[in-house]
Amino acid sequence: MKKLALRWFWIVTIVALFTGTGVLAQETTTHHHLDMNNNTGESEITQDWAKDRLAKSPRHREWVKVKNGTREVNSFVVYPEAKKNATAVVVIHEIFGMSDWVQQLTDELAEAGYIAIAPDLLSGMGPNGGGTADVATKGNNAIGQAIRALPPDQIAADLNAVADYVAKVPGANGKVAVTGYCWGGSQSFFFATRRPSLKAAFVFYGSAPSNNAQGQPYAVDKEAAAKIGAPVYGFYAENDMRIDATIPPTSEAMKELKKTYDPVTYAGAGHGFMRAGEPNAAPSPPAPKGDEAADKKAADDYQKMLAANRKARDDAWARWKAILAKL
Repeated sequence: MKKLALRWFWIVTIVALFTGTGVLAQETTTHHHLDMNNNTGESEITQDWAKDRLAKSPRHREWVKVKNGTREVNSFVVYPEAKKNATAVVVIHEIFGMSDWVQQLTDELAEAGYIAIAPDLLSGMGPNGGGTADVATKGNNAIGQAIRALPPDQIAADLNAVADYVAKVPGANGKVAVTGYCWGGSQSFFFATRRPSLKAAFVFYGSAPSNNAQGQPYAVDKEAAAKIGAPVYGFYAENDMRIDATIPPTSEAMKELKKTYDPVTYAGAGHGFMRAGEPNAAPSPPAPKGDEAADKKAADDYQKMLAANRKARDDAWARWKAILAKL
């Protein structure tokens, strides 16, 4: 049964990948992030290990409400301890919305010397007018459903308002880059098509905007991609067939358009390795089943997976910071 279920999952995933429109069908496929993070008993927006690390940060952080017309985008800002004005980075959350981990990562960017701002793109979308936490009260999968329903133009307008805001805060040097993860990775690629003045777009396991008709193979939206003014840097996992299938056509399209696209794939890593590879985010090990050989293999695979995700995270951070330093 398990093998049949796994085979069916991949069939559904592949069909979804090659039948959508927009930003990989606006990421309407299921996001598993290895399904490991749930083994800790924590929700997708609550990670106590991330919250604890953030609580120990010496950096100034605050929540601000950024105006986008009649909307207010609740955004988490962290400032670096630096003497010089700094480049700003807009952080786009996963399909799970504004999580503790996203806030921790925003702080890590500030630790590296950058002003980082993470907007809750579900701001005002909850039943009581709140954001991610408010939407979560509607039950399981409510956050993912709400994010998938966000209009692309609203997403772009929210992100532009946030980028305009952070470019002018005290200590900013006016330069703005964007980064995103999973759904947010695809949105960072999408945002690069809507804001040519970005200094760089960092796409973590996300796809380029697509315009293929339903039932047709994945195709990059070249009209949208032609508007990109920033270099796009991709960070991908070897064990992530759904997203990895988009890399070759994206490389071809970006080369044709004479746009910079630099993808790197990390060996042995799985989708969501930036969170799954966190030192304190290890999922629960597999429970023994009583079959010595099978249990040993499961334990070995678990250790390999942990090591691959942690190495991918560390290597990605090193690459990312090296690129940021040159902006």
